Amino acid sequence: MADNVTPRVRVPRDATAGEEITIKTLISHPMESGQRKDGDGNVIPRSIINRFTCTFNGETVIDVTLEPAISTNPYFEFQAIVPETGTFEFTWYDDDGDVYTDSKDITVG
Repeated sequence: MADNVTPRVRVPRDATAGEEITIKTLISHPMESGQRKDGDGNVIPRSIINRFTCTFNGETVIDVTLEPAISTNPYFEFQAIVPETGTFEFTWYDDDGDVYTDSKDITVG
C-alpha cells in the first residue's frame, strides 16, 4: 500500500436538471514506476494508479485505464450531465490491489 494516498474531489453541491457540471479530482499518490532502485540497490516495486472510475447513481460516467507513464498525483477534470439528485462515486485502483474511494452528493432542484 502506498503511503499518504489522499483522494480529493470537487463537485458542485447543487445543479438544475440536465445541467452540465464540471467535476475535478486529484489523488495524492507517489506513483513508482518499478524501474528505480533504493539506496541498497533493490528494485522499488511498481505502484501506480492503473484505473479510475466515476459513477452517478450506479451509472458509469467515466472509466479510464492508466498506463505506467502517468504522472504523480493524477488529476482529472471532466463534465457530466446531472438528470436528478444523487451521488457520484469515485474509485482509484492501485497496482498493489488497494482501492481508494470517495463520494459526493449533488442536489438537483
